[in-house]
Amino acid sequence: MSFAAEDLRMAELAFGESLWNQVCFHAHQAAEKNLKALVAHRDESPPKTHKLADLSTLLEGEEPSLKDISDEILSLDSYYIPTRYPDALPGSLPEGSPGEGAAGEALEAARRVARTVRKSVESAG
Repeated sequence: MSFAAEDLRMAELAFGESLWNQVCFHAHQAAEKNLKALVAHRDESPPKTHKLADLSTLLEGEEPSLKDISDEILSLDSYYIPTRYPDALPGSLPEGSPGEGAAGEALEAARRVARTVRKSVESAG
């Protein structure tokens, strides 16, 4: 979870510098690493995927609180490819590159994932 915390911190720093693509990318990375940490905490090998939908589905049965933030988790999936490879999928973000509003939502979604995972790990002991 320490790598996830670093990505979340990078997203926060990027937000302060108005680097919206980087906020969204690092928010996705923070969420991905937190979800994979939760899989590992359950003594399972995290799947080799960057799709948060896959990770969320894998965990929802054992971690019902993830269902409460599933829309936020899924929204982060839309940022992985276009914020990393802007010419890979033209039109993949219907509104174009993310702006301040989208970056703020992505950052808050990553924070909620981090809080949810932390609570789950702490309650499991």
